[in-house]
Amino acid sequence: MLTGKDKKGLSRRSVLKGTAAIGAATAVTGFPTVWAQNIKNVTLRQFGTGVSNLNDVATKVKEDLGFTLEMTALDTDSVTQRAATQPKSFDIADIEYFICKKVWAAGNLQAMDTKKIKNYDKIAGTFRSGKLTPESTIAQGTAPHTVGFVDGPNSRTFSAPESGWMTLIPTIYNADTLGIRPDLIKRPIASWAELLNPEFKGKASILDISSIGIMDAAMVCEAMGEITYGDKGNMTKAEIDKTMAIFTEAKKAGQFRAFWKSFDESVNLMAAGEVVIQSMWSPAIAAVKSKGIPCVYQPLKEGYRSWGGGLGLSANLSGLELEAAYEYINWYLSGWVGGYLMRQGYYSAVPETSKLFMTEDEWGYWYEGKPAQGEIKSPQGVVMEKAGAVRDGGSFLERMGNVVCWNSVMDENKHMVRKWNEFIAA
Repeated sequence: MLTGKDKKGLSRRSVLKGTAAIGAATAVTGFPTVWAQNIKNVTLRQFGTGVSNLNDVATKVKEDLGFTLEMTALDTDSVTQRAATQPKSFDIADIEYFICKKVWAAGNLQAMDTKKIKNYDKIAGTFRSGKLTPESTIAQGTAPHTVGFVDGPNSRTFSAPESGWMTLIPTIYNADTLGIRPDLIKRPIASWAELLNPEFKGKASILDISSIGIMDAAMVCEAMGEITYGDKGNMTKAEIDKTMAIFTEAKKAGQFRAFWKSFDESVNLMAAGEVVIQSMWSPAIAAVKSKGIPCVYQPLKEGYRSWGGGLGLSANLSGLELEAAYEYINWYLSGWVGGYLMRQGYYSAVPETSKLFMTEDEWGYWYEGKPAQGEIKSPQGVVMEKAGAVRDGGSFLERMGNVVCWNSVMDENKHMVRKWNEFIAA
């Protein structure tokens, strides 16, 4: 109730100020004021790999949207298991597209209405039609668009054409290759086959995540001319057996120094010089470089292995929490996170908005493949490259346009995992 003093002070100007404040609150959060006030009490629980479950993102969400985002970083296998078996333990699943084949049928995620996604029309074609450009050839494996849509809000059937209902809202992707220490190798590296070159005996490594490692192994075996796969992302039992036999023979001959599962392990192996050629991820290359140690994400003539990730919503989300989750997704695609991730060497699913949060020089270096005009820094401000440097592999179109396979779940997945584990234990 207004007191006499309050009534007297309630001028037209103060009413206008209040109206402006309501408008500002709605503009910032997308909610009316009452929602904006209530949303501060919301906590959303997100889990995923360490690639994109970053403390800086959670801090920025609190700053921009007002609610709390609790993040848990897990390894790829644990992410898959949690999404498939613990639906009440999360609100948002930050997962790779190939995992959809394993988890969507469980019914733990809800399809998302693309009409609620403000920048849907700006999402890269890779995630919508499967083609980066109209001339693109769709790569082998689990291309994101093949598991990115379902027939309707309650459907468990994937729909290759755009349907208006998405399994995941795409956020991050990259073209992966081998990392090398050029100062220790001292000659050009141009093929995946080099991973098993006896010249690097005891100084090579491959990641020990079966569903990803098998793809790198296939790239190597095909480059060596040992196997021509029908589809590297969906091998037959015979193809799996032959691939693992080749790698097991190399392992027994002492080719590998180690097998890594975590980002930090790959960085430490390369930075110490214990390994000179190995499977790597873009920010791991950046971490080695930030130590002042030469490290290259080597473009290879056979092309790249690619992966993509996105945000999925728990089937248990509803009401204010569900609206907050949509608001979070729209915020995620509005540019700040994209710029942050692109400065680590990843790509944003909506590059157009990410450009707004990068300098012209950063955009030129990371996206367009142009020589850096000044120092290129990480999101934490660490100098990664000096003026004149050009990104390994060149521009976005050069790198993503040369993807030959996507991370996948094979029909013979159980057999593959068993043969992979036998290889690691050999």
